[in-house]
Parts: sequence; structure tokens; C-alpha cells
Amino acid sequence: MTTENVVERPERTEPTVEQLEHEGDVAADFIEELLDIADIDGDLNLDVRQGRAYVSVEAEGEDISVLSNPDTVQALQEITRLAVQNKTGSFSRLILDVGGSRDARRRQLEKLVDAALIKLDEGASQASLPSMSSYERKLVHDIAADRDLISESYGEGPDRHTVIRRR
Repeated sequence: MTTENVVERPERTEPTVEQLEHEGDVAADFIEELLDIADIDGDLNLDVRQGRAYVSVEAEGEDISVLSNPDTVQALQEITRLAVQNKTGSFSRLILDVGGSRDARRRQLEKLVDAALIKLDEGASQASLPSMSSYERKLVHDIAADRDLISESYGEGPDRHTVIRRR
């Protein structure tokens, strides 16, 4: 290989807490505008955890239930990330939670991992979970580690999924 073919990429540095807080503020402003357009009253909470900005929307009543559907939250998260990137010029990995949807999804994923554990207890060498987003796969990896299991992701794009096995 000649040096002409080598492409050097700058190292990606982790954002500072200050940068993540700014990212959360930009995201909150964008989400607040969306809520105003939809005529939904909601409280926004911002947090920085594990190198990511977290924005959560809490509201009373049925209005928020429409937005807390997992597919809707995922779509809102993606357009919010794009809005943040457009405003800041930096890639965003922010996490959006609407009406506790992330906690509800984590409980669903815990049930999936527990079902996989039952298959392993019944003699399977490994158990595959359905395809899911990178954030959901990360949650599965964390849940599996908490249960002293090994988890790995396989596949590409929308087919990427997690396989769990015993240590």
C-alpha cells in the first residue's frame, strides 16, 4: 500500500459537559417549538449522562401519549439531532425521552433479555434478539452485562441485532 491511499481521519474527541449542555439547550428549544405547534403543554428536563445530552418531555393527559410511541420518539429524536447539528455544526448523539417512553422500552428490552436467558437455560448456545436501534442495542448490552451474559451485535443497517450467550 502506498501512502497516497491512506486517508487520515482526525480523532473524534468526546464533547465537554458544557458542549453537551448547550446541545441539550438547543434541542429543548427545538422541541419546545414543536410542542407549541402541536399545542401540547409539556415540561422539558435536561441532563448530561454517559457523554450524551438527555432531553425528556413530561406532560399530563392524552396529548403526550401520541408522541410517546417508540417509533414516534425515534423519529423525533432523529429530527432533533439534525436540528442540533444544523445549529451547532457538530454531530449530536442526544437521547430524547417522551412521557417515560425510554424507561418503558428498557423494561421491554429487559423482558427480551430474560426470555433469551430462558432459552439459554433450556440448552441453547445463544439467543438472537430482533433488530433494533443502536441505542436499544446499547441498552441490551448493559442489561446483558448486568445479568453476567455476553452480548454482541451482528448485521448491518436496519438488520443489525444482538446475540446473547453465557460467559
